[in-house]
Amino acid sequence: MSSTTGTSTAEVQPRKKGLTRRQKRRLSRGIQYAVFVAAVAALGAGADWGRLQNQFAQVDIARQMFPDVITLALKNTVLYTLSGFLFGLVLGMVVALMRLSSVGPYRWLAGVYIEIFRGLPALLIFIFVGVAVPLAFPGTEIIGGTYGKVALALGLVSAAYMAETIRAGIQAVPKGQMEAARSLGFSPARAMISIIVPQAFRIILPPLTNELVLLFKDSSLVLFLGVTLQERELSKFGNDLASETANSTPILVAGLCYLLVTIPLGFVVRRMESKSQEAVR
Repeated sequence: MSSTTGTSTAEVQPRKKGLTRRQKRRLSRGIQYAVFVAAVAALGAGADWGRLQNQFAQVDIARQMFPDVITLALKNTVLYTLSGFLFGLVLGMVVALMRLSSVGPYRWLAGVYIEIFRGLPALLIFIFVGVAVPLAFPGTEIIGGTYGKVALALGLVSAAYMAETIRAGIQAVPKGQMEAARSLGFSPARAMISIIVPQAFRIILPPLTNELVLLFKDSSLVLFLGVTLQERELSKFGNDLASETANSTPILVAGLCYLLVTIPLGFVVRRMESKSQEAVR
């Protein structure tokens, strides 16, 4: 009887319960939000907003930049980016096909090119195009002047990355596609151009768009080629006005102009990535 009574008494006593997983997750998120808000509040309280506004947010100086910051600087930046991207895409496609070639020297040359131009900083490529090329080929002019030099420099840099992206996209296409094309009488070259490459580009479109965003920012290196006033891009334009006015507002405005392009492009990339994932599912 005593043992039975003791057991029943133990069963009647309530059990101590800890936090559930959901409660722990909520508590963790609450702590993280609190830390974030505290950090932002501390940063905001410690900053000298008056000096920041005086140095970076002078409305009169920003107003003087328009419309040239759009019609000249942003336009040149977009043109430089597109020219470098198109040249890099064509060269990257050639290098990618060489990388996949059955001819050994082609594969070796493509591999050396990719390793060299992926390993060198973009700044050195711009200096090489602006200084070494005229010394190596005296009396010759690159077609397109500054735009041609920028297309060459940006294209050489981007082609090394795009070549690997294109190669991965081609290899991601099922081998049965090539076999089916060959069974229909397509030559290997025609099958690659008509069947494989279009499918590969649908796969690699998001990373290629990411490369376009990177090139848009790398176009700021144009200043090392020595540009005229009418050939200035956003960074050069903002830096020159900042020196003239002894104020950093032009640099802030130039940065906002970069965001006008990079943020929509980033949104497009995310949309394409989500659509490609849905297609795979």
